[in-house]
Amino acid sequence: MIVATTETIAGKRIVRTLGLVRGNTIRARAIGKDILAVMRNIVGGEVAEYTKLMAEAREQALDRMVAEARELGANAVVCVRFMTAEMMQGAAELLAFGTAVVVEDEQDPA
Repeated sequence: MIVATTETIAGKRIVRTLGLVRGNTIRARAIGKDILAVMRNIVGGEVAEYTKLMAEAREQALDRMVAEARELGANAVVCVRFMTAEMMQGAAELLAFGTAVVVEDEQDPA
């Protein structure tokens, strides 16, 4: 499955558009990670616990989006974007969305 943030994919042509696909996850912070984050905030530096949490959330949202695209018969998703929203204090939604398409190799005009 090709996943791209662009409208087109080099060397491919879109032969069918299948529609919007999306995947989301809602993650809550854990109290232990919050304590570590507060400590890190005092001394400065990256809050690695939250970085890892967001990376896992992005991957899960992407995986769910790709699964939905496969169910439609797509072999690519174009115009992929991410959005986040706070659901409640300490919990956020991460949404990945794009357009499911079928692509084929471009034919050489030669």
